[in-house]
Amino acid sequence: MKIATRVLRVSLFLGLIFQVAQAGATRSSFNGKWVLVPQASSEIGLYRTLSVEFNVDGNKTVLIQKWGRRRSFIDTLVLRTDGEVQRVPVRDRVWPTNVFMGLSMLPGSSREVKAVWTDGGKTLRVDIRYPIRGSQGKTWISATHWYKLQPDPDVLEYTIHRDTRVGGPVLRYVLKRAGTKRAFVMHLKDDWRIDGGLPENAFLISLQGIANSHGPKLYFIYPKTWAFTYTPHVFDFYKNKRYYTFTELRSPKQALDSLRQYVKGYVVWDKNVRTSLIVAFTVAGLEHAVVVSEDLIPLVKAAGLKPVEDFRGKFEGKTDAEIYQWAYDRYWDRCSREFIVWLGGEWKGVMKPGVADWGIYKKVFFNDLSARPSDKEEYALANKILSQMKPLSMVMGWHSYKKDLEREWVTLTSHYGLRVEGLHTLPNLSFSSQIPLSPGFKFRNHHNVKPGETPVPDKKVYITCVQSDGIGLGAWTKPGRGEIPYAWEVTMNYYWMAPAMLEFFYTEATPNDYFIGALSGPGYMYPKAVPKKYLGKLLDLTRDLMEKLDLQVFEIMDYSEGATVEGNTELTRDVVDMYYRHLPNAIGFINGYAPAFTFAVRDGKPLISYDYYLSPTRPVDDAVADLYELASVNKKRPYFLLLHVRESSDIKRVKSILDKLGPEFELVPLDVFLKMAGAEPTFEERFLEKKRGR
Repeated sequence: MKIATRVLRVSLFLGLIFQVAQAGATRSSFNGKWVLVPQASSEIGLYRTLSVEFNVDGNKTVLIQKWGRRRSFIDTLVLRTDGEVQRVPVRDRVWPTNVFMGLSMLPGSSREVKAVWTDGGKTLRVDIRYPIRGSQGKTWISATHWYKLQPDPDVLEYTIHRDTRVGGPVLRYVLKRAGTKRAFVMHLKDDWRIDGGLPENAFLISLQGIANSHGPKLYFIYPKTWAFTYTPHVFDFYKNKRYYTFTELRSPKQALDSLRQYVKGYVVWDKNVRTSLIVAFTVAGLEHAVVVSEDLIPLVKAAGLKPVEDFRGKFEGKTDAEIYQWAYDRYWDRCSREFIVWLGGEWKGVMKPGVADWGIYKKVFFNDLSARPSDKEEYALANKILSQMKPLSMVMGWHSYKKDLEREWVTLTSHYGLRVEGLHTLPNLSFSSQIPLSPGFKFRNHHNVKPGETPVPDKKVYITCVQSDGIGLGAWTKPGRGEIPYAWEVTMNYYWMAPAMLEFFYTEATPNDYFIGALSGPGYMYPKAVPKKYLGKLLDLTRDLMEKLDLQVFEIMDYSEGATVEGNTELTRDVVDMYYRHLPNAIGFINGYAPAFTFAVRDGKPLISYDYYLSPTRPVDDAVADLYELASVNKKRPYFLLLHVRESSDIKRVKSILDKLGPEFELVPLDVFLKMAGAEPTFEERFLEKKRGR
């Protein structure tokens, strides 16, 4: 018994020692200088800013406040943090939190100060009582100052509670550790022509990819016409919610001067051979070299940079197949096997290389090779390159609008078990990939059905709306979001590729915004084209991402056998089986882009294909008539009408169409729709009746 008691005492003593040591380590996290985040803090009259410096040494803490910069007031406190009262002389009349109030400190008097650490060393509490003079004479004020370390160890919250301040907002100052969360921002010009603004924009994007290889240094705000409309909104999120301080750059020279330390050279591309710029981006990543056209050479020379490659005249008269074969022979061995970029999209004299910063950051091979079998040389090289990528790897960017079709390209990438993440215009990924989630942040979807519940449908036509092409494109920033139930495709790879950007969308979501997993896998792919040895692995990755992102519905699309209407976009039974088997926690699946005709239900979990594609050019009254006609053809009630909204439509327009429908129609959230359809399916089960052949 005595031995057990001694063991208990020793354990308690050791536990206490550990707690004390841990608290001491936490207190030391305060050490150093902290600077104000003004956009998250109370306004400071005259001085406008504040910095706080800590020097913690045991039970002694030196606390220095500096209000202002050049015109400033400094207050230094040497504190004993044992909770005992100590007297600190007042030497200046300045009352710094608001010098525009008629209140004055009394030089020659003393402040009664008590300081103590709380919350395991995460919070310093300082109680101060002091005399102050107003227009009616002397009075006393008691104030409690709280300095609290936030879950993000580089963020500190400082609040002041005075007994004389009743009502109104608390005096709250958010500070960050000096030297952290600092970056540059620049607005890109809306000109992507080779004979216009492309050379400058391409140079800046290459500089971004190089600089961000050393941390998140440079963020771009893209023009309003850019396909991904969110860049200014995400910028505000980083600034106001993640406490980044941005310095704006206004010219290529200023950008290069500010980030010159990260650049090792430059590569010259030939404005007469558009493909030379795509090859130059490969060189940029491998050599930390900015890409420049001939007219920008004086800029980089003035910065002391040396050329690493010069493509002027090198590729004249050569085909793209020949140019890329040369680049493959010269650079492929040094390039990533986990990422590759198709820098396609626009053609001729235009290029929009938004994703190039990411490709440079990841040291990828850039190309825009054709995936059309009749383009024999380019197709053969594309096949060869893709076959050498690691299975399940990422194909970034987009196919060339000149050379082939989306379905040809994604069919080819799917054949090798690869997953596409578009588009070529995807911006700022080298920056956003390095901003982690807020500490403790959990992805939470707006589910409308509680576990175990099954809504009971009436004899109605139930409509639900799904916006295509991910949350990054289209209507998210347009008017009307939140007014009606709406489903949005989540770019699931953002979980690891751009976590804070995905946090932005989840925190901005209204209760009417419902997120779903897409598209066909952990990235865009066609399941009928994926070898069976890879499909299960890809769907396991999908399940993991859906669980992390709190997603319960998954969307499938397969154009590996033809076009939207003329082709075969249906799913085989064994493909459907794979989704049910590998995504057991899904409450249902949706399928297609235009109408796709595959339907199934297993254990109350339906797979429903789109019955209507709302084209952005379809007149409102015609769309209303279309929906009435679908309801007339499908006479059974309930009738479940899955509606796909093209990304360029805004929610106001969609709502105007639905508002014209009669009381027989009811708009419901997607998860309610699927739960009801699974409980009372009125659709006929249908599959593509053939075997996969692999």
